[in-house]
Amino acid sequence: MSKVALITGITGQDGSYLAELLLSKGYNVHGVVRRVALDNEDHRLWRIKKIKKDLKLHSATLESYASLAKIIQKIKPNEVYHLASQSFVGTSFEDEFSTFNANLNGTHNLLSCAKDFCKETRFYFAASSEMFGKIKSSPQDENTPFHPRSVYGIAKLAGYNLTINYREAYNFHSSNGILFNHESPRRGYEFVTRKISYAVARIKKGLQKKLSLGNINSKRDWGHARDYVNAMWLMLQQDTSGDYVIGTGKEYSVRDFADKAFKHVGLNYEDYVTIDKNLMRPAEVDTLLANCSKAKKQLKWQPKTTFENLVIEMVESDLEFVTKFGY
Repeated sequence: MSKVALITGITGQDGSYLAELLLSKGYNVHGVVRRVALDNEDHRLWRIKKIKKDLKLHSATLESYASLAKIIQKIKPNEVYHLASQSFVGTSFEDEFSTFNANLNGTHNLLSCAKDFCKETRFYFAASSEMFGKIKSSPQDENTPFHPRSVYGIAKLAGYNLTINYREAYNFHSSNGILFNHESPRRGYEFVTRKISYAVARIKKGLQKKLSLGNINSKRDWGHARDYVNAMWLMLQQDTSGDYVIGTGKEYSVRDFADKAFKHVGLNYEDYVTIDKNLMRPAEVDTLLANCSKAKKQLKWQPKTTFENLVIEMVESDLEFVTKFGY
């Protein structure tokens, strides 16, 4: 009998790649979506358009325990992947309350529903390297102290601790993936990597003259989302639950990303990038670098996509889009 998986955030970057992975493994894949997504499929469901016919989508809101309970009781998932959140760090500074409400209460409702109505399910929570924030040591592993520098990071840390609490208090199979930055052509346009790749394509085609960025010296450990969702799946295949740092072990600055993206189309980023202080975070995280030796040893997981190939894939995808649609 096929396993049943439930994914929140299935319409996002990670959710779409994870859904494809699980379908390839023979799972029955269900997704939680907001009603507004079903009313505007071209705009909201574009990442899962090719596989939508193979998915079972359920309209619900994470802020409603009752709507989630109805789904859990109906499908009785073997695995629950909680990826949905307000995921843009910049927005968390502008709208602290809704960020915290959506990212923490949604996690609590889903964990509680899974425990109450499907105790044997295995639960994955998408934690974040933003929990490390003002780092105490580098690289960061599962034992590095947390010091989040945004409401997003604070809410993720609360969800992380809640996931551990359910594991310890109720013997619930609940795991945390502390994922470092992971990108792809499916990344939202508000994220700096996609902002760069899309601008490079538009500038190359003569549709844009300049690209405004904030702190281009901040460094991140960047991998490909397609590689990282495989780590999520591996976590829930373990006999015991746990917490895992997922990254590449290499860091590059925003400047490095821009440099490689512009060079790929034969341009110099210095001729096009301008610095806008309004795009700087109130509390910046200067550097994040993963030590994922635990995941490599216990999950037998390895990142497959290099930084250079990630940048090239994103730029090529946006060049194809801009050429096809003209904007």
